[in-house]
Amino acid sequence: MTDNIPIRWIDGTAPAEISGGTTWGMPFARGSVPAAEALSVTDTAGSTVASQAWPLATWPDGSLKWAGIALPATSSPSEVYHVASDGGASPRGASQTPPGASSVTVTETDRALTVDTGTLQMVIERGGSTLFRSLTRGGVEVARDARLVSLLQDGISDDQGGGAGTFTRDAFTGEVTAVVLEHNGPVRAVVRLEGQHRPDGRDSGTSRESGKESWLPFFVRFYFHANARSVRMVHSFIWDGDADRDFLAGLGVRFTVPLHAELHNRHIRMAGADGGFLTEAVRGITGLRRDPGEDVRRAQVEGRATPPLAGWNPEVSERLHLVPAWSDYTLSQLSADGFELRKRTAPGRAWVGISGGTRSAGFCSLTDTRGGFGVGVKDFWQSHPGQLDIRGAATDNATLTAWLYSPEAQPMDLRFYHDGLGQDTFEEQLEGLEITYEDYEPGFGNAHGIARTHELTLFGYDGTPATESLAADAAAASAPALLQATPEYLHSGGVFGDWDPVDRGTPARAKLEDHLDFLFDFYAGQVEQRRWYGFWNYGDVMHTYDHDRHVWRYDVGGYAWDNSELSPDLWLWYSYLRSGRADIFRFAEAMTRHTGEVDVYHVGPWRGLGSRHNVQHWGCSAKQLRISTPAYRRFYYYLTADERTGDLLTELVDSDQNFLGLDPVRKVRPDAATYRPNRGALGVGLGTDWGSLAATWLTDWERTGNPRSRDRLLGTMADIGALKYGFLTGEALYDLDKGRFDTGRELIQVSHLSAVFGLVEICSELVDLVPDPDFERAWLQYCRLFLATKEEQVAAVGQPLEGIYLTQAHSRLTAYAAARLGDPDLAARAWTSFAEGGEHLNHASAFTLRQIEPPHVLLPVDEAPTVSTNDASQFGLAVIQNLALIGNHLP
Repeated sequence: MTDNIPIRWIDGTAPAEISGGTTWGMPFARGSVPAAEALSVTDTAGSTVASQAWPLATWPDGSLKWAGIALPATSSPSEVYHVASDGGASPRGASQTPPGASSVTVTETDRALTVDTGTLQMVIERGGSTLFRSLTRGGVEVARDARLVSLLQDGISDDQGGGAGTFTRDAFTGEVTAVVLEHNGPVRAVVRLEGQHRPDGRDSGTSRESGKESWLPFFVRFYFHANARSVRMVHSFIWDGDADRDFLAGLGVRFTVPLHAELHNRHIRMAGADGGFLTEAVRGITGLRRDPGEDVRRAQVEGRATPPLAGWNPEVSERLHLVPAWSDYTLSQLSADGFELRKRTAPGRAWVGISGGTRSAGFCSLTDTRGGFGVGVKDFWQSHPGQLDIRGAATDNATLTAWLYSPEAQPMDLRFYHDGLGQDTFEEQLEGLEITYEDYEPGFGNAHGIARTHELTLFGYDGTPATESLAADAAAASAPALLQATPEYLHSGGVFGDWDPVDRGTPARAKLEDHLDFLFDFYAGQVEQRRWYGFWNYGDVMHTYDHDRHVWRYDVGGYAWDNSELSPDLWLWYSYLRSGRADIFRFAEAMTRHTGEVDVYHVGPWRGLGSRHNVQHWGCSAKQLRISTPAYRRFYYYLTADERTGDLLTELVDSDQNFLGLDPVRKVRPDAATYRPNRGALGVGLGTDWGSLAATWLTDWERTGNPRSRDRLLGTMADIGALKYGFLTGEALYDLDKGRFDTGRELIQVSHLSAVFGLVEICSELVDLVPDPDFERAWLQYCRLFLATKEEQVAAVGQPLEGIYLTQAHSRLTAYAAARLGDPDLAARAWTSFAEGGEHLNHASAFTLRQIEPPHVLLPVDEAPTVSTNDASQFGLAVIQNLALIGNHLP
């Protein structure tokens, strides 16, 4: 039985309001909770709060391992909540909703679903060109006919900076082809839509200019919580164009907003930077030559209904028709450093500049005295170019468009960045790898199949809210409030392997903790100083630094974008688990969104594979499971219950099939002339490949109980244990039909990369999760021998191991063996290897910064003496795991 687990707000204090409800994920120790239905939530006062819980993962004994938990919207959230289990006393399927509590309800017909939060009602048709038909609050329709829109340009002018030139733009609208009710209350309902963009207004279904019948497959989820006055929307799309001739010139979500009040009682609100707001009316009555009256002016500025015209100064009321009505507004954020606001009276009339600023919060609303609609876009300026448009505000049916890719920006250009440089053979490509670290291959630098996810919050208003209230809505949409369990509780659940909460109890520990803080703060600072922002870039970091130019090697082959190389994702998530820091969580969240979507293919021949580091995220010819591995995504999925991340995990369930189509070591395989995977014997590496497969199968087994994933995981574990040299074998032949390895191979082949893409973490979990003495023996042998002396290696397996690099990173293997075997000598060796293998990072001067000033750089930037993402992430993981395993042996 689980009692009163404290759940805190990640930012430290409770927000003033939760307008749309909240959801989080949390683990439970093996055997402690029978099922999600046993869970209940109480507030600070001990009162039961309406809640809804569902399983995210189970332990092998069937008990609950991870649960998603949802709470309703509230205007007075508790500072702390507590979660408890009744030990299974509740009947299966029972909800933990106190009598009289509000609930979200869903009414289904053959044509539509109607979701009612108690405050908002949304009607979603089962197909067609709208995401929802109507959104109503208090009996007033505040928005209707929501739809996805895109613009396809058929070329790009290289001489005109990417402008439209003589090229044609075609308009497309998203067509919904499937609607699924994934959760059906009582506290939380989730509706998933999918479809694709089709040409506007053409019965033939084919665009006249582009010839496309459809493109840009999309997935949209709407999230509804009881009492909610806002709805969360998560939109993902897959880029499936031809980079040489398809140029995305705009992508957005458009809403029709009915208006009823007089023009002077219609209000535009747009968020600027630092909480500032543009507050205007369609027909302004302030600043006129004649004064309508202070109470009239104040009412308009505050968004209240103005007094009847009879009470105005007649010098104004009788001339209102001579005051221009501003029907159209635009806020465009084309870079991370600047936005522009402007308006016009009507199409065909000049735009008038309003103002500008640095970073807009990405929120706007259009309301009148009866109601209205607002939308906020998360990571708006970080994911530039974005734009917010209001059109037709002087008419009865205005439109509000949240552009996720602004039509005023240069069209999206996803062509590969060079001509191949004559690298037509594997031999030439390996030579290129020697000089620029770029693994090039013709045709492989293709973005077809990458994806992108955006999160929006939709607000329904019963009038024009006070600007302070709108500012709070904008802030909540930008950084949604999140509940999380404490690091101490997460650690007690026995999840995610070897880590423990931050401990500064000794000077030596405190020094290492300081180093960890330095590295995170340095990378967070580099994102800002180097402007690692943008539609396809936000969430990633660069791989290696160029001290001569004082820049990261953004233009040098494989030294540019990191694409999860050596597991920065793991470093960040373990850093969050240990500390509970909100800034680390949001950094890791952005990386998970990016690396799971942009760095991985979701359709096409490489579906389920990711691209190795490159100047462009999709540019490298190494398409591998080590980048797409669920080892990097499952943290976010389990901690937030995010369904989109669940989709990404599901995509990978059959990823072992990818070895049929693409051999990850095809360029260096010694038996390439005779290797024929279609004969049923696939060469699968026991490091990055099997580690990724094991993470896939483990995650799927825990989430779904899938017997295929369970059997392949347990079977291949047994086979590795049966190999004469276990993990030291390096590669084994895999029977795709049976999901088993050939255990007869007697070979020793070690790579310095095998254990640095999640294998260490997954094996640690597996050893504790499912008893298999032979597998544990094989893993301990690998851990014990990797950094052993040559003499010890020869004594154990008859030969020394070659390919031993990244000593500091692999010190955690020795630490694992030391902890498992209770060997203090191995523990001492682990700390010695840690120190010897990372002199540049362990030296005090490495954890300092110097500032570089213009003219050597564009803007002042901080520079660390010796840092690459590989060093930082593996140093971080080594510190975290060594402290957890052998911290009591720390010198």
